[in-house]
Amino acid sequence: MSHAIRFRQPGGPEVLEWVELAVGEPGPLEARVRHHAVGLNFIDIYHRNGSYPLPLPSGIGMEGAGVVEAVGSEVRDLRAGDRVAYAGGPVGAYAEARLIPADRLVQLPEALSFEQGAAMMLQGMTAQYLLRRTYRVQPGDAILIHAAAGGVGLIVCQWAKALGATVIGTVGSEEKAALARAHGCEHPIVYTREKFAERVRELTGGEGVAVVYDSVGRDTYMDSLACLRPLGLLALFGASSGPVPPFDLGLLAKMGSLFVTRPTLFTYTAKRTDLLASAGELFEAVTSGKVRIGVNQRYALRDAGRAQADLEARRTTGSTVLLP
Repeated sequence: MSHAIRFRQPGGPEVLEWVELAVGEPGPLEARVRHHAVGLNFIDIYHRNGSYPLPLPSGIGMEGAGVVEAVGSEVRDLRAGDRVAYAGGPVGAYAEARLIPADRLVQLPEALSFEQGAAMMLQGMTAQYLLRRTYRVQPGDAILIHAAAGGVGLIVCQWAKALGATVIGTVGSEEKAALARAHGCEHPIVYTREKFAERVRELTGGEGVAVVYDSVGRDTYMDSLACLRPLGLLALFGASSGPVPPFDLGLLAKMGSLFVTRPTLFTYTAKRTDLLASAGELFEAVTSGKVRIGVNQRYALRDAGRAQADLEARRTTGSTVLLP
């Protein structure tokens, strides 16, 4: 028997239960993975509180790293003993061991630890598609990243700086500003003290930024639009403050023929070729030293509720892992 976190109804962290489960043998196209570390992400909170509804009862968690224990009869590119990592569906990463479609797994380079693997896959591949596909950042671009001291934010800051961009970021405190600055954010803006749209215009000589990467949503999207240069792009890749309400698309014309997109990692990595390409580019960025993956918080897996509460209350920075 193994243990996992499950929940039977949406709600706060208290709905998460530590239960005993039988994992079983993998199906023909599956693998059984023994987790060494599990990633914590804001999407887990959306699943738990019902913002992104799941069929209930359900497991939870989208990201993990560990060792393959067994593979199904039709799996050809994995074998028992392989070090692997993954991000994306199906849910159920908050578990000591699990079954997962083998085509969602990627080989974890020996140079990377299991904790790094669990901390980087969802956030790192999100940064990869944002910077290299949603808007392909070029040397000299000015960009704005919200929650610059968060997991995705710290990776975006480093990677964008390595690409030659001028990185502007919003943070909630001076401590988080210092952290973002140490990871390549040249201009951290403490949004509790300054109006970030006005400050972005000052920093760019009135021109605005090429792209805003916004995971906050409702509280920031209008000011995010105000930060953009003509023909600029707003990439709304999350909604930590709530979903963006409907708005008049005519505003995009008035504000400079702007673009808005709502991308997801799951679309960008739906094809295995895209998954492998995204993970490969991420692994290269990390192993080359362009991007450092730091695990700033660790919790026991059975304490997942406390970890989610701390993430929701913005008491965490960078990446967090849950340890079975």
